[in-house]
Amino acid sequence: MPADPPSQAPPSAPSVAAIGLMSGTSQDGVDVALIETDGDVITRFGPTAYRAYSHAERALLRSATAAAANITDRAARPGAVAEAEAAVTDAHAEAVETFLAANGIAPADVTVIGFHGQTVLHRPAQRLTVQIGDGRALARRLGIAVVYDFRAADVAAGGEGAPFAPVFHRALVRRLDRAAPVAVLNLGGVANVTFIDGETLIACDTGPGNAPIDDFLRVRTGALLDADGKIAQSGKVDEQAVGRILAHPFFAKPPPKSLDRNDFRGLIGEAFDNCSVEDGAATLTALTASAVARVVALLPRTPNNWIVAGGGARNPTLMRMLAERLAPAGIEPGHAAGWSVDSLEAQAFAYLAVRSLHGLPLSFPGTTNVPLPMTGGVLARP
Repeated sequence: MPADPPSQAPPSAPSVAAIGLMSGTSQDGVDVALIETDGDVITRFGPTAYRAYSHAERALLRSATAAAANITDRAARPGAVAEAEAAVTDAHAEAVETFLAANGIAPADVTVIGFHGQTVLHRPAQRLTVQIGDGRALARRLGIAVVYDFRAADVAAGGEGAPFAPVFHRALVRRLDRAAPVAVLNLGGVANVTFIDGETLIACDTGPGNAPIDDFLRVRTGALLDADGKIAQSGKVDEQAVGRILAHPFFAKPPPKSLDRNDFRGLIGEAFDNCSVEDGAATLTALTASAVARVVALLPRTPNNWIVAGGGARNPTLMRMLAERLAPAGIEPGHAAGWSVDSLEAQAFAYLAVRSLHGLPLSFPGTTNVPLPMTGGVLARP
């Protein structure tokens, strides 16, 4: 696949301070991060923060995700979706207000906020993706310009609408001394990979990430996640169950491709109804690692190095399974490369917001299957 055209900020573009906000498919809380960039080069990484969702907010988001399943008009906000949108907007506003106060930053010192919102539905085949969160209300409350609704233009043009961080990953990898090609793996609720070989960018969702593990444990034990992978570590992997799920056509489809958080819920639920908690956690963890390994054969070249970010990078059992399945390639958590593992996606949306202000591409044919490199996002001024 040919390289996407280099995409750089205008020569006169100054580096500015931008805040990125991310609430991912794990639905656990809001990540906040400040960076300084001109939309091409990252000149400084600023402070980061996290605002957890309460149990009530998480329950509301689960209800909203279920209610969103029947949406056909992306502007519709049926039932719990409208309530959740207000709650998401308030939570993000509170997160930024606390972040600014804690770090002594005045709103006037921030040029733009990149507000991803909370995905409740993602069906690119139907040209439909829904991220709730009121960008205009957020801009008015904070007194800072907000770029939001990043994925809509890509999906409307026939793209997958995800993943959206690859151009940021390329900016990060440029700062490192790693043998190409490099793969950046994000282990959120859904797992996605960026393949970087010079200017070439290829990306896709690889399959389930932390979401099935978290959902399984919440239903069976009430736990929100498998802390440090300890439950999975004590279980036995059902390789036959992993194989049955990996037989799904999605895993053989070449990139670009993307998933909704719940695309495999039915298939996974049927496979794990009768297993022990430990074996279920071990098998779901192995599924995530095996799905990542499956994508290697679909890439132009085998990556020499894998850099892992997202919540899954803090799961030693998952990291061990990845290392076994990706050998002999090197694998390292993002923090070993000097990256902020937990805040990487928030930083990415700060970067994307600045690119959006300059009209630079956010997505590319090799990352989302969009026909041409495309900018995106909606600008709301205070």
